[in-house]
Amino acid sequence: MNELHAALDPAAALPDDANQAVLVGRAWVQGLGAVPVRVTPEAVHDLSGLAPTVSHLLELPDPAAAVRAFDAPKIASTPAVLANSAWDVRSEKLPWLLAPCDLQAVKAAGVTFVASMLERVIEEQARGDASKAEAVRQAVVAVIGDNLSAVQPGSEQAAKLKDVLIAQGMWSQYLEVGIGPDAEVFTKSQPMSSVGTGAEIGLHPASAWNNPEPEIVLAVDSRGQVKGATLGNDVNLRDFEGRSALLLGKAKDNNGSCAIGPLLRLFDGLYGIDDVRRCDLAMQVRGDDGFVLEGSSSLSMISRDPLDLVAQACGEIHQYPDGFVLFLGTMFAPTQDRFGPGQGFTHAVGDIVTVRTPSLGTLANRVNTSDRIPPWTYGTGALMRDLGRRGLLG
Repeated sequence: MNELHAALDPAAALPDDANQAVLVGRAWVQGLGAVPVRVTPEAVHDLSGLAPTVSHLLELPDPAAAVRAFDAPKIASTPAVLANSAWDVRSEKLPWLLAPCDLQAVKAAGVTFVASMLERVIEEQARGDASKAEAVRQAVVAVIGDNLSAVQPGSEQAAKLKDVLIAQGMWSQYLEVGIGPDAEVFTKSQPMSSVGTGAEIGLHPASAWNNPEPEIVLAVDSRGQVKGATLGNDVNLRDFEGRSALLLGKAKDNNGSCAIGPLLRLFDGLYGIDDVRRCDLAMQVRGDDGFVLEGSSSLSMISRDPLDLVAQACGEIHQYPDGFVLFLGTMFAPTQDRFGPGQGFTHAVGDIVTVRTPSLGTLANRVNTSDRIPPWTYGTGALMRDLGRRGLLG
């Protein structure tokens, strides 16, 4: 059993307290299409009779209570569906898991942790050249230090720091969104384009400096209320964004570059936003070449509160009638050399990336280039056709 398949075992894939958690997501079912499901350690159940999409489900006043009360028919066993979610053994005879969001916009908050903020400044100063990163890192830290965690974004102290850094020629657009009043919130990818656990994730084939970004992802309804949380990998191209921030779209939004899963844990009396605030993520990259990289990201060290990020993403000036999912950012910015001294970290095709936290389970994916993984073909139009054919649009 390889690393990807091991991560799809129920004991690894599901939360430690899966018997108590209300876990929902989407499964591909041959002949039906994308189906909203509830997942327990034993079985996967069809929620279509309760809500035709995950977006509709999250619009319910209390989704967790509604799911608990609904007598959902069984589709298949959970171990079988998880095993069939691996990209290399997938069979149409069994369902497999998709990303646990559908009609929602896919948004991301950037530069929300000090460690990653400094790395964004370094990317900018190095102009996307990994070989220059270490020298630039030392120069940047010498001027601004390596610990800005005490600086409250948007505060008077932050404004004074900005004046000092401008005077020293070290101000950066990344520091602006890191400690300024306005958070960076951008569109990560398109609705329906995210891949789920077990799938291949994509890198632009022209990228030579890139990395995973393990993150918590919040599921938010059309009213701006957070209804649950899951895991995400905001695959990032450091060379593209480092050359120019105007290349953010190309650095972030490519085929397979957004992984979300394995399942969405709905908020209830046992799990809520305070649990998110205390969450610690563990990430591992394991390559075919024997290379292993391990890292972590702690939400307790985030610079902006998750609910503040939600409020900056939506409100009177920006609405999401189908809801949205929001990546909260990461403090993980790998610097470990892989292919030579001073080169830092970059992915290789075949890497297995796992992101885990006990309360949400494990998101596991294999790295490939975006032109070599299956193209994205099942969009909103295809989903609507399937729902209409099944009589679920009424």
